[in-house]
Amino acid sequence: MTSADPGFDPIRASDAVIQRLRRSHPTLIDLTTGRVERLLAALDHPERRLPPVIHVAGTNGKGSTVAYLRAIGEAAGLRVHTLTSPHLVRFAERIRLAGRLISDEQLLALTERVEAANADQPISFFEITTVLALLAFAETPADLCVVEVGLGGRFDATNVFDAPAVSVITPVDYDHLEMLGPGLAKIAWEKAGIIKRGRPVVVARQLDEALEMIEREADDRMAPMLLMGRDFDAWEERGRLLVQMPERLLDLPPPSLFGGYQFANAGLAVAAALTFDHDLPDEVLGDGVASAVWPARMQRLTAGPLFELARARGADIWLDGGHNPHAGRALAEAASRIVDRDPRPLTLVAGMFARKDAEGFFRPFAEMKPRVIATTFDSPQAASAEDIAVAAVKAGLPAEMSPNVEDAVRRALSVDGPAPHVLVCGGLHFAGEVLAMSPETWPA
Repeated sequence: MTSADPGFDPIRASDAVIQRLRRSHPTLIDLTTGRVERLLAALDHPERRLPPVIHVAGTNGKGSTVAYLRAIGEAAGLRVHTLTSPHLVRFAERIRLAGRLISDEQLLALTERVEAANADQPISFFEITTVLALLAFAETPADLCVVEVGLGGRFDATNVFDAPAVSVITPVDYDHLEMLGPGLAKIAWEKAGIIKRGRPVVVARQLDEALEMIEREADDRMAPMLLMGRDFDAWEERGRLLVQMPERLLDLPPPSLFGGYQFANAGLAVAAALTFDHDLPDEVLGDGVASAVWPARMQRLTAGPLFELARARGADIWLDGGHNPHAGRALAEAASRIVDRDPRPLTLVAGMFARKDAEGFFRPFAEMKPRVIATTFDSPQAASAEDIAVAAVKAGLPAEMSPNVEDAVRRALSVDGPAPHVLVCGGLHFAGEVLAMSPETWPA
């Protein structure tokens, strides 16, 4: 492959499964379930042979919510399968079997079986990945599956469960408008497509337009709905997570993931876990929210070449893959916590896909006025450093350009005065490039 190929993936070029699947199947996510259902039928319906499924959709917070649910399940002694996307460095990150990343040997063997069953019929990369994961889940003993929607919900390849144990909808906001839009109601309609007849759905706080659509879907399907802010709530108090359920108040440790918005994500996961099993003790729930791991979500880097550069200057360096206006608001809040705790300058090192709303992402930082160093990364979909810098300036931030992330971090650190807080941000592919720089920072 060359950089001109639409599926070119320089970070993961050594990953045999990526090479095979990218070569054989389209990269573009296909919003339909028909091809997945055909292939699942050819494999004797592995989706019907799974442990109970918690299905998670939404715009932001899906991955963090899955991480908390997995950690809570494991704290309860359960074997938990997870399917997440995208991966950051290695394809295997998408599929965790009973707590462990799927092995390369398992991946290759399953890929051969799934492709043989597909018999060269049209199918997308994400569709065949989903089928591969569900087959692996069906053949590995476990107690719980936690499945993250890839894109949307209603026509997503993962939406093949007739009766999930629980459906979960995280905050819905504007993203992927070219596929899910044009408006927020249409996006919410897509997300609410995971709600199933008579099955419980746990819903985060929503904008009014999105909530109206989600409530309509739940009513139409007679699905019991638990809404944050109405039927339960979660908040930070004295540094701890308080979750008020209809008949139970929980006082739990703070979430392991950084940022004020993580209290809501963790509270949503607690409510979903208790919907799955009402008898989970406070200790198990607390151990889960305090031990979740989810890379590139306000992750403080403690290894790798960029960390070494920062440490030599006495700076701290953080990494986040958020890439839309809602994520920008959450990230600005998290950054303000860092600066309030340690009042030194903040510098953003930003790389994004060209299709993202970069100005909307930067706008929540306007009051903080961080320095922005715009850069790019090795993908044909990446925005140019110039375009990102222009978007930052339009949002009211001072910006300059750099050819790559390492040079950008060096520039961020080459200032007089106190060592800055450095936040590398703008997208998960960009974050994956950072984590791929050293095996020490690969997600495990």
